[in-house]
Amino acid sequence: MDASNSPRPTNETTPLVPARASKKPKTPLPKLQIGILMTLQLVEPIASMSIFPYINQLIRELGITGGNDAAVGYYAGIIESLFFVAQTLTVLRWSRLSDRIGRKPVLLVGLSGSCISMLWFGLSRTFWGLVISRCMCGVLNGNVSVMKTMVGELTDSTNMAQGFALIPIMWCIGGFIGPLIGGTLARPQDNWPGLFSHPFWSKYPYFLPCAASACGLVLGFFVLLFFLEETLSTKRRPKLSTLGISDGVDREGLSQTSNIPVRSLLTPTIVIPIANYALLALLDIALMALLPLFFSTPIYLGGLGFTPSQIGLWMAMFAMADGIFQALFFAKIVDWVGPKRLFCVSVLCFTPVMLMFPVMSWLVHTRGMVDNAIGFALAIQLALTVIWDMAYGTVFMFITASAPTKNVLGSINGLGQTSASMARVVGPAFATSLFAFSKEHNILNGNAVYVVLIMLAGALRWLGSQLPDEIQDRDE
Repeated sequence: MDASNSPRPTNETTPLVPARASKKPKTPLPKLQIGILMTLQLVEPIASMSIFPYINQLIRELGITGGNDAAVGYYAGIIESLFFVAQTLTVLRWSRLSDRIGRKPVLLVGLSGSCISMLWFGLSRTFWGLVISRCMCGVLNGNVSVMKTMVGELTDSTNMAQGFALIPIMWCIGGFIGPLIGGTLARPQDNWPGLFSHPFWSKYPYFLPCAASACGLVLGFFVLLFFLEETLSTKRRPKLSTLGISDGVDREGLSQTSNIPVRSLLTPTIVIPIANYALLALLDIALMALLPLFFSTPIYLGGLGFTPSQIGLWMAMFAMADGIFQALFFAKIVDWVGPKRLFCVSVLCFTPVMLMFPVMSWLVHTRGMVDNAIGFALAIQLALTVIWDMAYGTVFMFITASAPTKNVLGSINGLGQTSASMARVVGPAFATSLFAFSKEHNILNGNAVYVVLIMLAGALRWLGSQLPDEIQDRDE
């Protein structure tokens, strides 16, 4: 008998689970470059999330709905979806362009476009003005995909979880600061009449939060311009190899990757993680659109009747708790249970998150006011959302690991972001419109939207079971 197959002698000190053999030591993250990249990752969600606390009130004030509060969801969903419509059409082109000209130029264009569009949004007084500003932001912005590509280029198989854990953390911090800015600085002439008595603030009551968000984008632009090193092998300076990025790459081969047909990348190994990401993005953006809509909907229609400042505070609390948990525990939990199991557990939490909406609606209808019971229900929903959001970090790992070489990492991330953007086109309009339709026609007592989204979460759970059991080691 082969000695390797014979049972090991056991005693009281023998571990029940044998340690993994020859585990690679973790490569330290290049802290300066990752830190700069995460700063850029932070300013974008601040800008994008800052409009959520006041978007429903802005639509009411523009008179688009003709005084019908139940129809606000239709228009809010359209505006929230327009960015992703435009991004869907252009993000793959930006990603492939970054494989040719470098990551930095594409990021600079994206930050500039976001800044201009935010200022335009704050100065818009018509529905079409809002439409143009959101479309401009999406067309000029391929940054999310390019940033994930750069994280993939700055990490290896030993520190990938640690690197990708930072992306949702930055989105959580941005999701905390953005709604806080939007909810606090909206309508400054009402909150601080002594400082903002000029007629400009009455005419453009939502310009101040947009201007504050634009300042963050300007800061990110200059940090990127002067301090971030290029990570594309054919464009970077030689000293970047000291950051831990391997130079053992055929530069001639890299220069040809922009000509690889997209169709050749559509293999099951790549498509399955991207499909999971797309459906995850659909459900998550639907949740993010439903939260402020449910909070702002009057109590008599089954909502909580919150003001923009209250909405901003609650969404900021959601994001803060999420960011702290991800920062402290995500990488450790991935090492403990594995990325696939964590993804599946996270997805299962979406169902109780949805069920909390009708529970809160019933509570506020029964009690006639928002009291401690509603606060407790919101806290439960917050905890479940934190677990749900861990699915993002794991699916980014699967997408990055699906790349056969780093040469095609930009294109694969572009495909993933295109698919997610397409889902996010549908998500806000689908969820908010179904919310409005459910309330107007009292379908399933106004709860049809939650039932449909729970069914889609079941489909995502099945898709998650198709992911590989282990993350591939790209370095082997």
